[in-house]
Amino acid sequence: MNVTLLFATAAASGADIPLWLVAPFALLLLLIAVMPLTPPGVKHFWERYYAHGSIGLGLAVIAFYLLRIPAGGAVVGHTLGEYFSFISLIGSLFVVAGGIHIKVRDNATPLANIVFLAIGAVIANVIGTTGASMVLIRPWIRMNKIRVSAYHIVFFIFVVSNVGGALTPIGDPPLFLGYLRGVPFFWLVEHVIVQWLVTAALVLGAFYLFDRRSYRHAPAPIQAEIDAPSEGIRFDGKVNLIFLGAIIGAVFLPERFFLREIVMLGSAFASYKLTAKQVHEQNQFSFGPIKEVAFLFAGIFATMMPALGYIDQHGEEFGVKKPIHYYFASGSLSSVLDNAPTYATFLRLAEATAQAEHPADFADKHTEPEVVRELLSKPDYARLVIAVSLGSVFFGAMTYIGNGPNFMVKSIADTGGVKMPTFFGYILKYSLPILLPILAFGGWLFL
Repeated sequence: MNVTLLFATAAASGADIPLWLVAPFALLLLLIAVMPLTPPGVKHFWERYYAHGSIGLGLAVIAFYLLRIPAGGAVVGHTLGEYFSFISLIGSLFVVAGGIHIKVRDNATPLANIVFLAIGAVIANVIGTTGASMVLIRPWIRMNKIRVSAYHIVFFIFVVSNVGGALTPIGDPPLFLGYLRGVPFFWLVEHVIVQWLVTAALVLGAFYLFDRRSYRHAPAPIQAEIDAPSEGIRFDGKVNLIFLGAIIGAVFLPERFFLREIVMLGSAFASYKLTAKQVHEQNQFSFGPIKEVAFLFAGIFATMMPALGYIDQHGEEFGVKKPIHYYFASGSLSSVLDNAPTYATFLRLAEATAQAEHPADFADKHTEPEVVRELLSKPDYARLVIAVSLGSVFFGAMTYIGNGPNFMVKSIADTGGVKMPTFFGYILKYSLPILLPILAFGGWLFL
């Protein structure tokens, strides 16, 4: 049973999700955003006890669900299962990618950077945005080390960690949920390739303006070093390609008995043990970034249950009817909520709308894949699925917590000495003035 059906079960049992229960989620987001901006003493306190705060808020919400919501135990159990799957995928890819060292020429030109990001966008559809991010972020930092700046990391998040993975179910978790619910594997490629190309090209164009300006303002000796002939590429840790393939393949294994997660975690363990120590040292590998992501997202998954539940119970009251509405509504929530359950919620809303308006067409459809296939056969409703798919994937780049790889990439960049913008700095300096107009233009043009 998927998470939205679980919330529907809670609603059917007479349990209404109170709006005030969203407060712990809002508080956690506020702490993540504000605490890094506080005076050193307060900031140090947060860095030491952030895990306690995140887990504590999550446990408070879980306790309410277990004690006050009749179907709350099922919702909590499913959420914990989703978190375990999420952290197994993120964590295993982090460990395996940490054993892959790609040595590229250290001083990339703006054109070389564009090519690298474009390749990363394509690869994201083959090994997922998380896999592509974890494999490529360290080479990206190294190849730009002479003049690496925050915008290099931010645009990497935009392109490789989010926008790039919008074509296949492997690309991003919400699209995989759609695949499991009946969306054919290549359906999105056939329907959104133009939108994907235009959006990716506009984001890459914006990056080129930043990077070209940085290159032109670099001192002459640095420009000369950047323009030096390439020394080629060296690849260490090739055995981890096997483990990377095993993790991607595990995504398609049955959900029963945590078989997927066992294969993923087993691959990560084998990778860590078999990777040469020198490779880990070259990558400056440590478990610090994954530890931070694990604790913060544990709290996020738990505290966002009421937000998703409230949307599921009251979503039809919001007047979300047109594709552009679905695009911005799913996108806005995917900016601050995990985009997979957000996608599932709006896909179910589209199903419910179609079933209410065309009951005869769905009368003999008894499983969700059957309902989804009927939905896709109707052009007007197929556009709703396109809107939800693009909104959930593209808008995940709007904040550090919009998609799992974002925070991981930020943590790796921090560890590598790149001065990254704060939570609000990321939004105000990059997301709102650069990414949002591009996404809004794409929505207006195609939806």
